[in-house]
Amino acid sequence: MLKNGKFILASSSPRRRELLAKVGLDFEVVPPRVRESAWEGETPLDFAKRMAREKALSVSGGVLQGRVVVGSDTVVSVSGEILGKPRDEEDAFSMLQKLSGKTHEVITGFCVVRSPDEVLYLDATRTEVRMKSLDTQEMRRYIKTGEPMDKAGAYAIQEAGSCLVEWIRGSYTGVVGLPLFELLSVLSDIGIVESG
Repeated sequence: MLKNGKFILASSSPRRRELLAKVGLDFEVVPPRVRESAWEGETPLDFAKRMAREKALSVSGGVLQGRVVVGSDTVVSVSGEILGKPRDEEDAFSMLQKLSGKTHEVITGFCVVRSPDEVLYLDATRTEVRMKSLDTQEMRRYIKTGEPMDKAGAYAIQEAGSCLVEWIRGSYTGVVGLPLFELLSVLSDIGIVESG
């Protein structure tokens, strides 16, 4: 059982909210206002960490001083290419083609900030994910569910997309969108979360 002081999740992702709610944490959600695009030459790891930091800081300046804000960003990368959220069904199909039969990396950056702008922690988890080989019909059928349309890399490991994944090595919750083990360790270290 976890006990915690209330913190703020700087995210508009329902998956991050669900992860935190499932472990019984008390938090409120404030969607961040940031432009999510990689800089020229930026690595997937650097991009995920920068976005997590920018999301947390975009919210922390507008809340009561001393409040703790958590920002997070998930990036899917195959052969060094960042796959964001698909623009449309054809973009989703293209992404699934790139992932089919390959091992890719899911990087989730997370940042903990004390308002107004004190960055307490910034890091990321890296998880290898192996997707099975998909034929055109399988990809089209999955896209028709609508599930890929708001997900980085055009799939959701916690939903029907789990049927596309052969194995993972790393943080499952990181692939979903928030690495709980690592985040809870940080929140425990700063006195926001305690077990008991």
